[in-house]
Amino acid sequence: MSASRLHTFLASTLASIMLSAVGSTAALAEPAAAQVHVRGTITSLAGDQLQVKSRDGQAVSVQLKQGWKATAVQKAEISDIKPGDFVGIASLPKSEGGDGALEVLIFPPAMKGTGEGSYGWDLKPNSTMTNATVGDAVKSVDGSVVTVNYHGKDKKISIPNGTPVVTLAPATADDVSPGTVVFIPAEKGQDGALSASRLVVGKDGVVPPM
Repeated sequence: MSASRLHTFLASTLASIMLSAVGSTAALAEPAAAQVHVRGTITSLAGDQLQVKSRDGQAVSVQLKQGWKATAVQKAEISDIKPGDFVGIASLPKSEGGDGALEVLIFPPAMKGTGEGSYGWDLKPNSTMTNATVGDAVKSVDGSVVTVNYHGKDKKISIPNGTPVVTLAPATADDVSPGTVVFIPAEKGQDGALSASRLVVGKDGVVPPM
């Protein structure tokens, strides 16, 4: 697959994943489509019914919408984060001040600007997701500190060594199999049922850290 086709593929199949995952403020205005992030391990897929064992051990059923698509995560490094990159960083406040990263997603260039902003996230209690453009990245003994910009605001986030850093890669329905770790930005209907059109799956030993 050529670079241009890959970027087009990622833009068309992934933009709605992160927009629905991180742009949930507008969606939450619709009671019939509350946003729910499902994190866990796939136990089965039968037709359009996906069964997941969530990270807290609960059995979760998600109906996959017609035309659903999957995307994989691919391992990256802190050193891959360059000025001008568009990133999504989940972080927690540090006791000494500032934020410390829990994970970093380096968006493909075609997805720059997706879900730009900083808002509450549910990876851990009190965590925040910041989707922004890297202004600079300063290396230190313990990792790096990046300055990111969104809507004219700057924010510094430290990225300790060992923090999961990933980017996105194509996946197929064959990658949605039992034992695969998955992140699903799902919609919760008024009846409590979950549905989704996009999935982010682990592949080649790399799991979705978001």
